[in-house]
Amino acid sequence: MDDHLPQTGDVIPELSDGLKRSFFNIDAFGRPLKSPIPQSTLDRARAYRLQRMRDQVVAHDCAAILMYSPINIRYAFDYTNMQIWSSREATRYALLFGEGPAIMHEYKGAEHMVKNGAGVDMVIPATTWLYMISDSEVGARAARWAAEIADLIRQHGGGNRRIAADKLDPLGLRALEALGIEVIDGQELAEKARSVKSPDEIELMKWTIRVAESGMWRMYAASVPGATENEIWAELHHENIRSGGEWFEARLLSSGPRTNPWYQEASDRVIAEGEMISFDTDMIGPYGYCADLSRSWTCGHVPMTPVQRGLYRLALDQIQQNTEILRADMSFAEFNEKSWKIPEVNQPYRYSLAIHGVGLVDEWPVVPLHVDVDGSFGTREGRFHENMVVCVESLIAAPGTESIKLETQVLITADGPERLDSFPWEM
Repeated sequence: MDDHLPQTGDVIPELSDGLKRSFFNIDAFGRPLKSPIPQSTLDRARAYRLQRMRDQVVAHDCAAILMYSPINIRYAFDYTNMQIWSSREATRYALLFGEGPAIMHEYKGAEHMVKNGAGVDMVIPATTWLYMISDSEVGARAARWAAEIADLIRQHGGGNRRIAADKLDPLGLRALEALGIEVIDGQELAEKARSVKSPDEIELMKWTIRVAESGMWRMYAASVPGATENEIWAELHHENIRSGGEWFEARLLSSGPRTNPWYQEASDRVIAEGEMISFDTDMIGPYGYCADLSRSWTCGHVPMTPVQRGLYRLALDQIQQNTEILRADMSFAEFNEKSWKIPEVNQPYRYSLAIHGVGLVDEWPVVPLHVDVDGSFGTREGRFHENMVVCVESLIAAPGTESIKLETQVLITADGPERLDSFPWEM
């Protein structure tokens, strides 16, 4: 543990003014620090991502990829507009040709927003056919939409009538197929494109992690007896939003008996001194990158009980061993063989995976725990690659105990693993 970081039992308000500013991401006047990322870094990251997606389109013998997922659109074009809403309502979409134009279809009245993205060659008003606004005309609108897509493929596809699509309702799929367009799964293309990061992407991700850790220090300071789970969780939201961050994939924070079983979200429960507080950030921060970190500590920062400390020791052992063994070109099977083995008593309370990729959000691959290799969850075939970023996970509990949740974000380099987060462990 770094000497300059608080140890277990330290209280943030007792830190020096300089350390407070560092941990809380503020300048001398209490204002949030501005991102140190130069525009040139962002420009290079945008160009890299756009080319990665195009390369996957060509590699899969497709003319284009049709993207409805706001995450894939953000990756390719760095374009964002109401991502949560558009993730469930098919109102905007993009058509990216492997060897042709990048076309953004934006809904009427929002076309001007596309200028905030990058790599878009033309903007076309979206033809929206979701039932909410189409009602009895949904079939006719879907047919018109398909005809427009088919015409663009005819113009720019070089005779190739095969495309990939990441999200497409059955009505739209049937309408395209009726016009002779072959459609394959586009999410595989997108996940493979997103899985290997450029150095510029890593710089962007590091800043999001810096913002997340500042929010975690605020959570640490707020973890006093009498606070509610929601009040502590709000500190992370506060830091993310004021620093230019975006949204959260979940709100996983629980305390005391609500930590076991896991996956209970933050509530208005009042936390007592000595109870364990466990959380998972799932934070989509500045530049759209994800900081996916987990920590556990006691309310009031009092020393852990022997039971709490024993569980914490197991969780930290799992994190450290599974991080240390990571190597570029290591197969997922080899990782499972060398990974930390969870004791049998803790297995019923285990997390659903050992490792997952991370970028703009949680990503491919998902590598199961050693006990789940023969199950139906996760990816068993494949390898880690240089410049992948992964999250190493641990969830440890036993019958009648609290849960300890830990997670770290790791860059796989040619020289081995490099942790990107630095928030200290509790032992």
